[in-house]
Amino acid sequence: MSPWLIPLRFVADFALPPRCPGCGGVTGDDHQFCAECWGKLRFLAPPWCAGCNGPFAYDRGDDAFCAQCLADPPDHAGIHAAVAYGEVARTVALRLKYGGRTALAETVGRQMARLMPADAALLIPVPLHRWRLWSRGFNQAALIAHALTIACDVPNDPLLLRRVRATPPLRGMGARARARAVAGVFRVVDPHARLRDKTVVLIDDIYTSGATTDACVRVLLRAGAAKVSILCWARVLDDARDAR
Repeated sequence: MSPWLIPLRFVADFALPPRCPGCGGVTGDDHQFCAECWGKLRFLAPPWCAGCNGPFAYDRGDDAFCAQCLADPPDHAGIHAAVAYGEVARTVALRLKYGGRTALAETVGRQMARLMPADAALLIPVPLHRWRLWSRGFNQAALIAHALTIACDVPNDPLLLRRVRATPPLRGMGARARARAVAGVFRVVDPHARLRDKTVVLIDDIYTSGATTDACVRVLLRAGAAKVSILCWARVLDDARDAR
C-alpha cells in the first residue's frame, strides 16, 4: 500500500471497522467471526458416511455407510458442508441471500475451501430461475462459486446449468412431492463443451432435503460429467443419524 493511503485506511477502519458475519460485533479483520459466534459454529469433518458425508458420532471406518446410503445409494459423490445448520450459520446465509450482504459469499467460501475435492475440475452453482434472479439481483450460489474459484483456482461456470421452470417452496413437502416439484426443472446448455468426463462440484449455500441438488446432479451426469459432488456452506443434519 502506498504510504499516502495509510492514513486514509486508518480513518476507514475506524469509521467502518470489520464486523462479525454472525452478530455484527466489531472484529479484528474482515470475514472474521467473533469468539462467541465462532464457538457456536459446528464445523463438519470425519468421521462421516463414505457416501453422503453425514457425520457419525464415532469412527466406523473409512468405508462405513449410513443406513440411508446403504438402502438408496446416492447419485452424487458426496455432500461436503463447511458447518452444520444452526443459529449463526442460518444468520449468515440469510444476510447473504436476503440482506444483500454479498461480501459474505467470500466469508463462507473461505470456510468451504478446505473441503474442495482434490480432483475438482469445474464448479457449477445451483441456478435460480430468471424471475427470482431479477427480483433478488444476484444468485448467492454463483457468488460463492466465484469466491471459491479465487480461493482454490478451480474454474466456475454460472451459465452451464439453467433452471428452466420456477418451482414452489419445497418446505413442508414430502420426499415424493419434492422430487416431482423439481423434475425437469434443470437443463444443461452445451454440455459437450465443458462437462465431458469432468469432475464437477455443485455449489450451494444450504443443503436441506437434497431434492434440488439431486435433480441437478442427475442432469449433470446425463450430460457427461464423470462425477458430481456437492459443496455448500451449511447442512441441515438429521440428528437421528448420530444415534444409529
